[in-house]
Amino acid sequence: MGWEITLALMLCGLGALLLLGLPVAFAFLVVTVIGAWEVLGGERGLIQLARNAATTVTNFQLAPIPLFILMGELLFHSRVAHRAIDAVDRVITRIPGRLSVVTVFGGTIFAALSGSTIANTAMLGSTLLPQMLRKGYHPSMAMGPIMASGAIAMLIPPSALAVLVGSLAGISIAGLLLAGVVPALLLSVLFVIYIVARCKADPGLAPPDDEPDLTLRERWGPFFTHVLPLSALFAVVIGSLLAGLATPTESAALGCIAALAVAAGYRSLSLATLGSALMETVKLSVMILFIIASSQTFAQVLSFSGATAGLVGMIGGMGLTPLEVLLGMIAILLFLGFFIDQVSMLMVTVPIFVPLAAAAGIEPLILGLVYLLTMEIGLLTPPFGLLLFVMRGVAPPEIRMLQIYAAVAPFVMLKLLVLALIVAVPDVGTWLPAQMAR
Repeated sequence: MGWEITLALMLCGLGALLLLGLPVAFAFLVVTVIGAWEVLGGERGLIQLARNAATTVTNFQLAPIPLFILMGELLFHSRVAHRAIDAVDRVITRIPGRLSVVTVFGGTIFAALSGSTIANTAMLGSTLLPQMLRKGYHPSMAMGPIMASGAIAMLIPPSALAVLVGSLAGISIAGLLLAGVVPALLLSVLFVIYIVARCKADPGLAPPDDEPDLTLRERWGPFFTHVLPLSALFAVVIGSLLAGLATPTESAALGCIAALAVAAGYRSLSLATLGSALMETVKLSVMILFIIASSQTFAQVLSFSGATAGLVGMIGGMGLTPLEVLLGMIAILLFLGFFIDQVSMLMVTVPIFVPLAAAAGIEPLILGLVYLLTMEIGLLTPPFGLLLFVMRGVAPPEIRMLQIYAAVAPFVMLKLLVLALIVAVPDVGTWLPAQMAR
């Protein structure tokens, strides 16, 4: 069997199983088992699959994934993040689209604490969406910033997906975590500029708020009480990495300890809260690790069949420049983002794209950022963008899916703009990791 047929059968088989509704973890495992049996030598292939699975899930590099997830779940279930959003709401005043701007600031803050796009979007939606709609905000100006800001958690540390990308693609995890900071902050700034400009041009999108008269203490007191202490969490995670004092795993563990201390300090930590956070952490971690367990064998099947070398040789023979190869990868990832989830995008493409990028001389950190940004965009693109359905779950019944699609469209364009900027000016992504390396 030629490598072209092997590659086509594995990718088409995976796509067919996903379309049939089989969970991603099981669909990926089925394809990998069949591929291991056929390509790696029957029973020996299955033994190799079991060995690879055991080796992969015990990889110390993956330890930050459950730790970062736990950190975010602790802050979410203890409602510490909700108090921070309320405090930011008091501080931002007299600006067009005020609550939408509050959403962006609050979403960026919580993204830097949780690393979970779903938790970020759900928290912002349940907290701010009813308030914005009640005050007469247009649904697009209410929902768009929530989904766009929620997705930033894919980029900014502590991002469990960044750890996953780094471990699967052989990219420095610490470098990739830091590389996402500048693009994430740039996105937040662009969102605020767009919101203010759009609401200034069309005031009907966001009517002025009837803000209560607050004293300076009443306005800024909650900010110093509920927001500034949370910056210590970000400082613990990123500061320890920047200073070279901790590995990603150690910084994630320190972040969990700091999250526990913050929740206890606000008297929001209980056995019920801790139990809920641990249970959600286990659910998400098992799902991710179950898929990762098959990843190494999937890559070996493609390698042994000649698919990886054949594809790299075929593209290399086209005489494409590194930029053209990178743009081709981006086009494929954006297309996949319309139909499959982020982890599946990684599993399907990493065994092919990583050797291809190495052969083309593409900077590994840029490849990692391309993965993170395209996966973030995939969260927001119809018909299967995950955050679109999260928004559908928190939005009032009268809101239609077409309205949700329309609300997020301008923010997707801004994300594509930042993606183009990173491709054109790679230093945007590599500057901060370079400072750490010094």
